[in-house]
Amino acid sequence: MRPLFSTSTLKTLQKARVAPTIHLWTGFRCDRRVFSHVTLSERGGLTSKYISRPTPTGATSPWSRFLSTQGGAKGKSPQEKKDGEPNSPQSGQMRAEEGKEPGPHFENLTLPVVFPGSPGGSGGSGGGGLFSITRSPLFDAALTTFIGLGMVFLGGIGYVAWYKWNVLVQMEKAFDAGYDPALELASKAKERYAHYESENQEHEIEHLRRKEQDLVDRIISGKEKGHYWLFLGSKGAGKTTMIYDAMASVAAEGIAVCDAHPDLEVFRLRLGKALNYEFNEDSQTGLFQRRDPREGGPGLDIERAMNKLEKVALRRSQKTNRPLVLVLNNVHFFQHTDEGRNMLLQLQQRAESWAESGILTMVFSTDDFWPFLVMRKSASRMQTLSIYDLEKREALHAALRLRRSYMHPQQHPHEPIEDKKTIEDVLSFVGGRLSFISKVTKTKDMVEFAEDMVKREKGWLLSQIGLIEDHDDDVMDEQKWSSCSWLLLQEFVKLHEENEQEIKESGKESDGFFLPAVTYDRARQLMTRTDFIDDLDRSNIISIDVNFMVRPDSMVILQAAKEVVNQPHFEESLQSVRDRVDEIESLHRTRELTFKDVNSGDRIRLVVDKGGAQLVDG
Repeated sequence: MRPLFSTSTLKTLQKARVAPTIHLWTGFRCDRRVFSHVTLSERGGLTSKYISRPTPTGATSPWSRFLSTQGGAKGKSPQEKKDGEPNSPQSGQMRAEEGKEPGPHFENLTLPVVFPGSPGGSGGSGGGGLFSITRSPLFDAALTTFIGLGMVFLGGIGYVAWYKWNVLVQMEKAFDAGYDPALELASKAKERYAHYESENQEHEIEHLRRKEQDLVDRIISGKEKGHYWLFLGSKGAGKTTMIYDAMASVAAEGIAVCDAHPDLEVFRLRLGKALNYEFNEDSQTGLFQRRDPREGGPGLDIERAMNKLEKVALRRSQKTNRPLVLVLNNVHFFQHTDEGRNMLLQLQQRAESWAESGILTMVFSTDDFWPFLVMRKSASRMQTLSIYDLEKREALHAALRLRRSYMHPQQHPHEPIEDKKTIEDVLSFVGGRLSFISKVTKTKDMVEFAEDMVKREKGWLLSQIGLIEDHDDDVMDEQKWSSCSWLLLQEFVKLHEENEQEIKESGKESDGFFLPAVTYDRARQLMTRTDFIDDLDRSNIISIDVNFMVRPDSMVILQAAKEVVNQPHFEESLQSVRDRVDEIESLHRTRELTFKDVNSGDRIRLVVDKGGAQLVDG
């Protein structure tokens, strides 16, 4: 077979190459030929030695046709013309070879390939790259870098804009009707006993509707505009139950619920879950920002969430013409420190501005009194709703319903339901507290369980404020708090016994539960220490309502305190502790003078001259 280039042509090409060549071994396939030896020249040439596959007689490959065309266009040397003549020995050899069976052969191929930075580019003046634009390598590199950075910058701007839009969309979904995590958990508890109700008691399936439920329904449904609310009541009084019932009536549309926590990082996560907001933790914008969005702490993260929520509330109010509702449950769990009070103030500032514009209504619920005192300083649109225990008639109805559900024949077929008198005796111990009624009605013997509740509450009360008569000075502060607390509880027991005596003398039956109450200033006078009232409130020993009336936290606490106060020698024990506290304080105020080097028979004269100042002045 005739070689592609003559020997003289190859020698000329090799002499023309000034730069050294680089030999590479490869195995890539191109047009049915496997390249085996590649010679790369820095002048832009590529010489390849490849092995062609066998082809039929007389057939030519595309590469052979391309090379023959290129050779014909460029012209042939005299030697090449001589080699191609029919009568030449080379042509005879070629015809002899064509008659043989085709086999693999080696050919040399030179392709004009230009590499970045190599000379001999477009126009012969140095291209500087695969895509030469300005015929200058420096300008081409700068332009390529500028275009690449511009594409990255524009892509980043587009991603950030899309991410901000998607955050608002996802947060708005948190207020859509349907599934709500908090409401779903509350509904599961209601379904446990609902299927035991008979068909003629469908009206009893729901929770007992209280007199405050209508107002709560209007607040949660967004009909009460221009205000934000604080629900204040003792633990277990039914604040959260009423909120969930109101949410269920509107399928939680436009409502989000979040529980407070002493750790603000945990509260941040809970708020993000309620609002369906990830605080930029799912963002891929790390290349386009300098600081971590969480470096500022939970306070700044919650402020960012409030900014997003404000935008969602504005968009939502234009569609529905009613405000969104955000419920912050148990805000007394915030620490009563500067950090917790600052967080409460931060949320209250948002509640004030949103209530004024009518785009969002915030609802705070608390068991303790201190959040009311903190928020009252800056409140201008805050409304407070006090939640009390059930009245006797309502408590009796709720106890009968819960007992009937628990003692259903499917569960207890051979046990009758207690009569009304037995349930009234039970309620005399637990009062109208919904949480206590729910516990006592789901036991086998209600009376025994109610008495055990009072015993346990008495033991816990003594563990908190028990009296120690001959106590050491190390526990003086604790005993000072205990003695002042029992002075207040003793007053409650006295008022309760006076009320029972009046009912007994009148001969009428009591129509309600009597929890004695005194005013806040009267409680300060009885305890002689104002700071102890907050400690009792946080310990759920007393409760304070919006009218600044102080009363026992529950009927169970009152019964436990009554048993302790009516013990023999309680008054002497209380007075002994108070005397011991005065004695220790007197010792702390006493100073001792010690004289050294005093022998037997020496006398010390101590003179107190109260008129010394007059002598000095004179």
